[in-house]
Amino acid sequence: MLQIRDLVWGLLFAGCAAAIQVQITPTQGEISVGESKFFLCEVVGDAKDIDWFAPSGEKILPNRPDIIVSRTDEATATLTIYHANVDSAGIYKCVARSGDKEAQATVQVKIFQKITFDSAPSPQEFNEGDDADIVCDVVSSPPPAIIWKHKGSRIQVAKDVRYKIMDNGHLLIRGIKKIDEGMYNCEARIMARGEIDFRMIKVIVNVLPTIRARLSEVNATADIASSALLACDADGFPEPSVTWTHNNVVLETGDKYTLSDDGSELLIKSVKKVDEGDYTCIAKNKAGEKSEEVSLNVFVRPRITYLNNQTASEFDEQVTLTCEASGDPTPAISWSFQNRVFTEGEQASWTRPDKYESLDRNIVVRSHARVSSLTLKNILFTYAGEYLCTATNSIGRDNKHMYLEVRYAPKILGTVTVYTWEGNAANISCEAEAHPGASVVWSRDGLQLPSANTTNVKVYNTPTISYLEITPDSQYNFGTYNCTATNAMGSESKEFVLIQADVPSSPEIELVEPFSSTAVVSFEEPDSMGGVPIIKYRVEWRLPGQDWTGKEYHADDEMTTITIVGLKPETTYEIKMSAINGKGEGESSPATTFTTQPVLSSETSAPNAVTSAALREPTAPKLVVKVQGRGNTLKVNWIKQDDGGSPIKHYLVRYKAKHVSDWKPEIRVPHNSEYVTLSGLDWNTEYEIHVVAENQQGKSEPGVISYRTASDPTTIPDDAGARSAMGTGAIVGILIVVFFLLLVGVDVTCYFLNKCGLLMCIAVNFCGKAGPGAKSKDMEEGQAAFTKDESKEPIVEVRTEEEQTPNQGGGPTEPNETTPLTGPEPAAADATSPVVNLLPSTATNSVAGSVSAAQSSPASDGGVLTAKAPPRNSPAAARSGPLNANAQPDVGPLVDLSDAPKAPPSSDPTPLVPEPLSPAPASAEGPQSQRDPVKAPSSSSSSSQNKDSQVDGPAEDAPSVLCTDPTAPAHNDGKTVKADGTEGETEVKNATAEVKTVPNEAPQANGNESKA
Repeated sequence: MLQIRDLVWGLLFAGCAAAIQVQITPTQGEISVGESKFFLCEVVGDAKDIDWFAPSGEKILPNRPDIIVSRTDEATATLTIYHANVDSAGIYKCVARSGDKEAQATVQVKIFQKITFDSAPSPQEFNEGDDADIVCDVVSSPPPAIIWKHKGSRIQVAKDVRYKIMDNGHLLIRGIKKIDEGMYNCEARIMARGEIDFRMIKVIVNVLPTIRARLSEVNATADIASSALLACDADGFPEPSVTWTHNNVVLETGDKYTLSDDGSELLIKSVKKVDEGDYTCIAKNKAGEKSEEVSLNVFVRPRITYLNNQTASEFDEQVTLTCEASGDPTPAISWSFQNRVFTEGEQASWTRPDKYESLDRNIVVRSHARVSSLTLKNILFTYAGEYLCTATNSIGRDNKHMYLEVRYAPKILGTVTVYTWEGNAANISCEAEAHPGASVVWSRDGLQLPSANTTNVKVYNTPTISYLEITPDSQYNFGTYNCTATNAMGSESKEFVLIQADVPSSPEIELVEPFSSTAVVSFEEPDSMGGVPIIKYRVEWRLPGQDWTGKEYHADDEMTTITIVGLKPETTYEIKMSAINGKGEGESSPATTFTTQPVLSSETSAPNAVTSAALREPTAPKLVVKVQGRGNTLKVNWIKQDDGGSPIKHYLVRYKAKHVSDWKPEIRVPHNSEYVTLSGLDWNTEYEIHVVAENQQGKSEPGVISYRTASDPTTIPDDAGARSAMGTGAIVGILIVVFFLLLVGVDVTCYFLNKCGLLMCIAVNFCGKAGPGAKSKDMEEGQAAFTKDESKEPIVEVRTEEEQTPNQGGGPTEPNETTPLTGPEPAAADATSPVVNLLPSTATNSVAGSVSAAQSSPASDGGVLTAKAPPRNSPAAARSGPLNANAQPDVGPLVDLSDAPKAPPSSDPTPLVPEPLSPAPASAEGPQSQRDPVKAPSSSSSSSQNKDSQVDGPAEDAPSVLCTDPTAPAHNDGKTVKADGTEGETEVKNATAEVKTVPNEAPQANGNESKA
């Protein structure tokens, strides 16, 4: 650029031949107020002086502070304007001189005002609803154009009359709103020089507080240490402060009042009547303040002060119930009974159907001040019950109950006809409502039931119901029965009829729908049920001319179809039906003929054979649900339908509660099953149950049924439970008493007859006495005779049964002191044998020994006790051991203890106790009877007149086996014989010895001695 300029100057210099030329750079200038700028004056030629002149024509001197002229070399001079202002504008001239030659150039300097924001404060606040003047003062030259923007968009004044740009550039918003709040852009533009500048101004819209009381009126109860809460909610921007005043006094937190943190809640403690009045809630912020009044009403809660129970009799003219209540304000009193409410002035009327109406106009309510009365006219027993008096005012309510007792005569309820049949018990219920409770009496034909000659009639009573249970055994038991209930107010009777039930009539077969192996029979119920429900249906079918095949089906409600199975394809059948009730089976319906359908497969070779495609899935089974147990167990029965020509393989059962989506695990049931039991189900839940039949071709459509379980476990009513428990307890008690009396009777009988049993044991072990009936007198006489000479020793003879008596071959001999009382030989013994086979059962309950007193022998002093042989270790057994090789084990020794000598002193004076013998084998003559008394052999001199009187039972000093101590030793002739009682029977291994002990000088009388 400089090369071109130098070239131009060189050309000019050559052309002008030493002429002076001046050029100012830049040629023009614009300076913003306050800025600085310089201009360069260049002279071409040889110039002596270079000067700058101000717009006023004055030469600019070097000493001016705002404009300075400086000469850097001989050819240039610089004009510098510092901090220009408006006065600095104008045309400046540069003049160059060289002798008489002069040249000049000018430059125009323009001074302009740059965009300047004198006032654009941020933020600027306004109250909502006011006209907002948003200030934005801009200074420039020329004056700028002002543009306003909000939320990034230019404000279109022409489109929204709320906005206006003032002449001074301010933005006016008429009725500013909260939504106008935000950042505004004030933008200034000078189009001539493309200058632009802006300021962001934040506009805040303050909202006047709004205040709302939560409750304009607050009710409080005085004198119960309660508190009252007054609250108001204030809104606004900025957040307003809340204060409370009462009677122009500002309230503050203290003993009486408590304010929340934001002041919106005022809690008045321990409300008194003087606290009643208006409270002012004041909310205040920059935009202003608002207030709201809250009224506090202090009341006294109502309280019922008088209400008493009343008693009336049915058909009385009227009864009045009175209720008094206190409270402030005065409470309103109302009455209610069950679900009916009676208010003041309300009286039964046909013109007010929306009110409770008493058709007989018998209810009237009257109130005065704090007293209300309820008058009931023409008293009925239904008026009895609990009445509620309610007192209500604006602060609360109080209520109390009273009971109206109505005494009335019995009223009998219950079904008058009952059906049954002979042998089947039926209950006739007579429910008697009465107050006071009534006594119920059953009668028939004037005779009260149950009577002494009626065993098939029983009466069960509960507090309100009497049940007459009748088990008819003849036609006579059917007919009318009278129930009479009586109390203090009167009595009432009602006739009940017991009707003979009959078998049902025959059902009517309407349609038989046959399949290949099944048939669905549709039928109508019998015209006559016979008086009792039908419990079963019997369906019978057969091939024509053959025997009937039948099956019984349980009858369900609305049962109209039955499916029979096991039929043969392409077979003609006859079918008939009959109904069964509790009485029995009714007549059968007329026989109906049907033919089952064919079952064809691909293996059939007939010309009209059909492929296996004719086989199909079975038909869905028909479902029936029965409730079992306590109500949460369901028995799902299904009835097989068409099997599709292929046998059923199994059934698939699944179920779920309807309100859930998940099914329970599937249950597979064999093909011959007809039901499944679902237990442990939830109470009061509806279940959906699906049953699918499956054969070789596939599965059937599911048989679907829904059922809801019981809401609560099935319980027995209180009265029925009490009745059942009472009856069972009475029966058990009676049985126990009868059994105890029977045992006592048997024991007493044993005591007096057989000298055994519990009483005998008590008498011997505790009282030291033997039972009555013993021959105590004879024993005492023998004892007396024996004690006359204590030195005499008894004669003891031990012998076995194998020994032959001297008179064995002749007639009976007269016994003497040493003669044994047994028969001569077991083989020769017959009914007169003194040996007694005692079985174990006989040993405890019957005779332990037989004592026979000789009629012709007054000198006989004692009884003879038959006992078993002593053990082998006893002396007696030792002496008799060698001779007992062939002795029978059931024969015991005979011991005469009538005049036994005194035994040596011993610590245990227990007498010899007989033990039961082991059962003896049957002899040639058969076993001897357990109760046959022992017969003594007749004397040769007195065989016609001397018969032994026999007394069954133990000897006086020999207690029964029931009281036997198995370890007690027996004293005999100074030697102790110990009986082994550890087992029920004792095995006698040695020959049985016969022992007789008599005094040495015992008198003999005609050979008649006591025998056992």
